[in-house]
Amino acid sequence: MKTEEDLESPLLSDGAAPPASAASTKCNSYALVCALLASITSIIYGYNRGVMSGAQKYVQADLGVSDGQLEVLIGATSVYSLVGSLAAGWTCDRTGRRRAVAISSAMFLAGSAVTAAADGYAALMAGQLVAGVACGFGLVVAPVYIAEIAPASSRGFLSSIPEIAGNSGILLSYIADFALAGLPTAINWRLMIGIGAVPPLFLAAAAVLAMPETPRWLVLHGHPDEARRVLARTSGAADADRRLMEILTSVKNNAGDSPPAPTSVWREILLRPTPAVRRVMLAIVGLQVFQQACGVAALVLYAPRVFGHAGVTSERAVLGATVLLGAVKTAAIVVPLFLADRLGRRPMLLASAGGMAASLLVLGLSMWMPASSSWAAAACVAAAAAFMAAFSLGFGPVIWMYGSEILPLRLRAQGTGIGTAVNRVMSALVGMTFISMYEAVGMAGSFYIFAATSAAAWVFVYACLPETKGRSLEEMEELFDGGVDKASSPRAALS
Repeated sequence: MKTEEDLESPLLSDGAAPPASAASTKCNSYALVCALLASITSIIYGYNRGVMSGAQKYVQADLGVSDGQLEVLIGATSVYSLVGSLAAGWTCDRTGRRRAVAISSAMFLAGSAVTAAADGYAALMAGQLVAGVACGFGLVVAPVYIAEIAPASSRGFLSSIPEIAGNSGILLSYIADFALAGLPTAINWRLMIGIGAVPPLFLAAAAVLAMPETPRWLVLHGHPDEARRVLARTSGAADADRRLMEILTSVKNNAGDSPPAPTSVWREILLRPTPAVRRVMLAIVGLQVFQQACGVAALVLYAPRVFGHAGVTSERAVLGATVLLGAVKTAAIVVPLFLADRLGRRPMLLASAGGMAASLLVLGLSMWMPASSSWAAAACVAAAAAFMAAFSLGFGPVIWMYGSEILPLRLRAQGTGIGTAVNRVMSALVGMTFISMYEAVGMAGSFYIFAATSAAAWVFVYACLPETKGRSLEEMEELFDGGVDKASSPRAALS
C-alpha cells in the first residue's frame, strides 16, 4: 500500500494551502516550478535529438561509418522512441507521472554514456537504442504531467514550456557541436554526446525529491485527500474543492472507482471508441503526422548538408548557420507561451502551417540558384530560419498542448503514447529517407514536397480541430461530442 510520503514530495510536506489573498500568484508559481522541473526531460530530449547534426561528420571519420549506416543510425533513434512512447503511457498509469519522469532520466543517462563510449557501429546502435526509448518516454511524460498539474487558466502557458525546453536542448547541442569541433576527432564527438548525460542526474533527483504527483492520477488511484492538497497548491484553496469534485465526478462516470485496466483502455481507444474519442484520436494522430511530415526532422538532423548544398562551404560557417537555426527556433517558441491562452490554439496552428508552407517553398526555390551564388546561400539560411520560426509558432508546441488536454483522464497517458508513437514513426521515416529522397528528386524537390504537406496541414486544422482555449480538462470529451456551447468558438465542435 502506498504511503502518503511515497505519493507526495517534500514540497507538500506541510500540507497547508496558500493564503487566499495570494492564491493566484503563489499557486501559479508553484505550478510553474513543477512544469519547469518536468520540462528538463524535454531539454535532455532536445539535446539528444540535435547533437548528431554536428557530431555525425566526426563519428563517420573516427569510426568509419558510411552514409547509409548513418542514415539508419539517426532514423532508428525515432523507431526506438516509438517503443518508449508506447511503454510510457502504461508506465505513467501504473507507477505515476512523477516516477515515469525519473525512469526517463535514468534511461537518458545510460543512453548518452553508452553512445559516447562506443568503439564501433554496433555499440553506437546500442547506445541510441537506450537513448531512443528514453526520448519516447520524455515526449509523453512531460506533456501529460504538466497538463494534469496546471490550472485551466494557465494550462496553455505551462504546456508550452516542454517545447521551449526541447528547442533549448537542440540549441545547446548545436552550441556544443560548434564549441567542441576544434578538438581531435577521436574526442570531440564523444564530448558532444557525453555532455547529455549530465542533466538527467539532476532531473532524477528532482523527480524523487521535489515533484508532486498529479491530482488526477492520485484520484484515479484512490487518494483524494492527497489530490486536494496538490490542487490547493496549484489552483488555490478556494478552487481546490470544486476542482476535486470535478475530477472525482469524471473518474466515477468514466472509470468507476478503480484505475482502468490497460486492455480496456486500448479497446476504448482503438477497437470500440465513442464518437468523441474517435474524433479526439483523429485530431491527435493527424497533428502528429503533419508535424513530422512537414520535414522539420530533415532540417534538425541534416542542416549542415542542406546548407552545404546551397553553397555554404566553410565548416565553421555551416555550424554557425546551424546554431542560428537553433537560436531562431528557440526564440520563436516563446511566442506561443504568452499567446496560446489569449489567441487560442486554432489561430496559432493555422498561422504556423501557412508560414511553414511559404518558407519551404522559398527554401526549395533557393536550391535552383547556382551554388556559387552568395544569394543562394543567404536565401537558403533565411528560408530555413523562417521555417523554424513558423514551426515554433504552432506546430512545434501547440500540438503537444492540444493533444495532452483533449484526451479524457482515463485515456490520457495511453492516448498521448499513441500520438507520440505516430510522431516517432513519421520522424523515423523522414530521418531515414531524407538523404535517399534528395538524391532521387533533388534537394529542391524534397522541400517542395514538404511545402505541399504543410499546406495540407493548414486544411486539416481548419476543417477538423475545435478551439479548446479556456476549457477545463473535464469538458474536453463533451466538446468533441458537440455538447459544449458552440458559440464560444467559430468551429467549437466537429461534425
